[in-house]
Amino acid sequence: MLTVEENRLLSGVGPDMPMGKLLRRYWHPIAASGQLDERPTLPVQLLGEELVLYRDRSGTLGLIDRLCPHRRVDLSYGIPEQEGLRCMYHGWMFDETGQCIEQPFEQTVHPDGRFKDKVKIKAYPVEEIGGLVFAYMGPLPAPLLPRWDLFVEKNAVRQVGLSIIPCNWLQIVENALDPVHVEWLHGWYGKYVLSQRSDPDPALQATFEAFTKKHQEIAFDVFEHGIVKRRLVMGETREDEDWAVGHPLVFPCMLRVGGGGANTFQIRTPLDDHHTLQMFYTAFFAPPGVEAPQQESVPFFWQPIWDAEGNFIVDTANNQDIMAWVGQGPVSDRPHEHLGVTDRGIILLRKLLKEQAQIAEDGGDPMNIIRDPALNEYITLPQEQNKYNRGAFRKDAFASSASRYGPAGELVAQMYSSI
Repeated sequence: MLTVEENRLLSGVGPDMPMGKLLRRYWHPIAASGQLDERPTLPVQLLGEELVLYRDRSGTLGLIDRLCPHRRVDLSYGIPEQEGLRCMYHGWMFDETGQCIEQPFEQTVHPDGRFKDKVKIKAYPVEEIGGLVFAYMGPLPAPLLPRWDLFVEKNAVRQVGLSIIPCNWLQIVENALDPVHVEWLHGWYGKYVLSQRSDPDPALQATFEAFTKKHQEIAFDVFEHGIVKRRLVMGETREDEDWAVGHPLVFPCMLRVGGGGANTFQIRTPLDDHHTLQMFYTAFFAPPGVEAPQQESVPFFWQPIWDAEGNFIVDTANNQDIMAWVGQGPVSDRPHEHLGVTDRGIILLRKLLKEQAQIAEDGGDPMNIIRDPALNEYITLPQEQNKYNRGAFRKDAFASSASRYGPAGELVAQMYSSI
C-alpha cells in the first residue's frame, strides 16, 4: 500500500507535482478534430490548466490561456479571425503563440504605441493526426508526435468516442495492467447483468461467456514504448498469442486492444486531479484486397456512461470498467488497499512512473519519447494478431463494445460485405 503522501504525489497532475511534470513531457489528445468543425473555439482543461483551443480562419490551430489578460473574460467565446483569436469583449487579438497582435482602441489612441507587444499569454504547441488534436505542455524542443499505426494506416475506417470520467487518471491507467479483472468484471459480472434481463442479447451472452475463461498465469514486460501485458487462460498454451505476443500499455496513458476487426486505443488524458478525458479511438483495418470506404473526416461521438435514471450502463466491457474506476472515488484510496499477486502489473506501473519522473526531473527524456523522424513514419505496436482480425470481422463487435455507439458501423459493414 502507499502512504497518503505517496498517493498524492503519484496521482497529482499539477505543474509542480512529479507526475504532472512527467506527463507534460508527452503529447496528449485534447479534442477530436470534428469538434472544431462544429465550433471553432473549445474550452479545454488539461493537466489542471484552463485553456482554449481554437482554429482560426486560415486553418491554424492555437491553444492559449482561456482568460484574456485585459479584463479576464473567457476567450472560448472569442471570435476566430484570419490569423488569431479575438476577444469578444474589447477586441484584443492573440495568435497561436499567445502574443497579442492587436488592441483596437489602444492603437487608435496611441498609433505608434508598443503596448500590445508587451502582452503575451500562455500558449502550447498543438498538432493534428488521425482526426485528433494533440497538445504538448512540456519543455522545448517538443518531441515528435508519435505516428502510431492506427492514426496513419491509410486503408481503414475510423471513429472516436469521447467520455469525461469523473475520477483521477491513475486508477484508469492502472486498470490496463490488471488482466484478471477481465474474467470477473467482464465475464461473471457481465453474465450476471444479462441474467437480470428478460431478453438478454445472444451476442453479449457469447462475449461475456468468453471472458470467463480462468486465468492460469499473467506476465508483464517493459519494452521501449511501455509495458506488454500477457495472459494464459484455461484452454490456451504458451504458444497462443495472448501469452506469446500480448498487447501493450503505451506509456504513460494509452492502452492498445483489439478484437472482432476493431483495433482500439483507449486513451486517457488527465484533465485535472479528479477528471479524465477518455478517447475510445477505433480503426477498422480493411481485409486484404479490399479498399476501405473513404471518410471525409474521422467522426466523433459522446459515449454514454449513465442511463436516464442515472445508473451506470454496464452491458459493455468499457462501461463496466468506468463503473469500477468511478466507484473508487475521485482519487483511489490507495493507503487502504491490499494488493495481491494479481496486482503485479500495477506495482510495476507505479515503479516505472516513479523512475521515469525522476529521469524527467533530472532533465533527461523519459521512455517513449520519439525525436528521430526515421523512427516515426509508421509505428506498429505488439498486439495479438488474432485480435487484429483482418478479414474476420464479427458483427457482434459493435454490440459488445463502445463501438456500437459510433457512426461508422455502416461503413465497416460495407467494407466487409465483399468477403
